Amino acid sequence: MDSYALLIAATLNAGTVLAIASLGLLINEKAGIVNLGAEGMMLCAAIAGFATVVHTGSDTMGFLAGMAAGALMAALFGALVIWLNTNQYATGLALSLFGAGFSAFAGIRYVQEKIPERPSFALPVLSDMPFVGPALFRQHPLVYLTIVFALALIWFFYRTRSGLILRSVGESPESAHALGYPVRWIRLGAVVLGGALCGLAGAYISIVYTPLWVEGMVSGKGWIALALTTFATWRPARVLLGAYLFGGVTMLQFHLQGIGVELPSQFLSMLPYLATIVVLALISRNPRWIRINMPLAIGKPFYPGS
Repeated sequence: MDSYALLIAATLNAGTVLAIASLGLLINEKAGIVNLGAEGMMLCAAIAGFATVVHTGSDTMGFLAGMAAGALMAALFGALVIWLNTNQYATGLALSLFGAGFSAFAGIRYVQEKIPERPSFALPVLSDMPFVGPALFRQHPLVYLTIVFALALIWFFYRTRSGLILRSVGESPESAHALGYPVRWIRLGAVVLGGALCGLAGAYISIVYTPLWVEGMVSGKGWIALALTTFATWRPARVLLGAYLFGGVTMLQFHLQGIGVELPSQFLSMLPYLATIVVLALISRNPRWIRINMPLAIGKPFYPGS
């Protein structure tokens, strides 16, 4: 029974990384921008956050450094695709490749570094409950804040005027522009916020999830986060559910090894990516469902003068 409680706890921990990054990318796509640079932003944020904790000993400073790194890279991406009208997909791929290379170069001296011992987190009383306590109530505060943020995002998108404006920019930027809204600046704000959240996810990996720095340690989570936005049909609640589903698949490989299931380690390691392909293949069988929920102007450039 304890092993299953630990599996649930590990699922929440792993799912939080994907949830934070996916919610950031969701904000981008609701405004009509596709950023394929999530993997690179997360890698740069991971080394920025880890290095900051090494030098300051402060997790808070590490998270802020990761968010700043992600926001800065996203701002560069936004300037290129929103003002210079470069291709969003090509620019995002270039950002991802740059992030992978730069993080490897910047992180050379931090490979053997260690950060202070992680404090243990537990909610009073609730954490002492049998099974439920260790499964749900001994998580890092960011796990709970991510759930709150997802709920707040639902309220923002569908219950506020600002959320309606953001969605209108992703649906019909020409109409929003005709009504006097600064479409380019709204898109840039969404891109920078999305980049900051991807940066927070990257910093969470190197500070909390696996507190160390290793080249390429994001290991495809940025790409899975991108797939999750489509899997969730651009709905925050479904993003959260999908993140925990994929987090559970990721942790399942270690659980199966722990209980002695005889399977090749290579097969277990590919489970999260196999699940991503299967889910996307199933979703693509119903293109009408995707079209109904997908922002109409996603991935399309906007020319104010046209």
